[in-house]
Amino acid sequence: MAGAPFDPGQPAPEAAVYVISVAAELTGLHPQTLRSYDRLGLVSPGRTGGGGRRYSWRDIELLREVTRLTAAGIGLEGVRRILQLEHQTDALRHRVAELESELLAAHQALRATLDERAGRNLPAVRPSPGQSVTVWRRTPR
Repeated sequence: MAGAPFDPGQPAPEAAVYVISVAAELTGLHPQTLRSYDRLGLVSPGRTGGGGRRYSWRDIELLREVTRLTAAGIGLEGVRRILQLEHQTDALRHRVAELESELLAAHQALRATLDERAGRNLPAVRPSPGQSVTVWRRTPR
């Protein structure tokens, strides 16, 4: 769900500031449709102390995506599943990026440790009776 670039003069994309009438105008949907989508769990706008709905720019983009999908002939249950899968995919991409970063850091730390120890001899090991020890030495390149 890609939207317009964020304008620093506007509220943050996740700030719930748009009342239902403004959200309806921005999405081209009827306010009752927005209420239905909220009840169905397709969008979860913020709430005021009195229970009024407040939509964020991300909510507006999500509602536009729902509109595109329903216009393509996808039912609301299908739209819900598509949105769940997109959210899950985004979360997995984020997790993979975290793991790749951790793996790179571990690889760099291991490389630094091996480079640091390259000139040293391995420590002496005294085997216990009945045990054998194999010592592998790295040959210089």
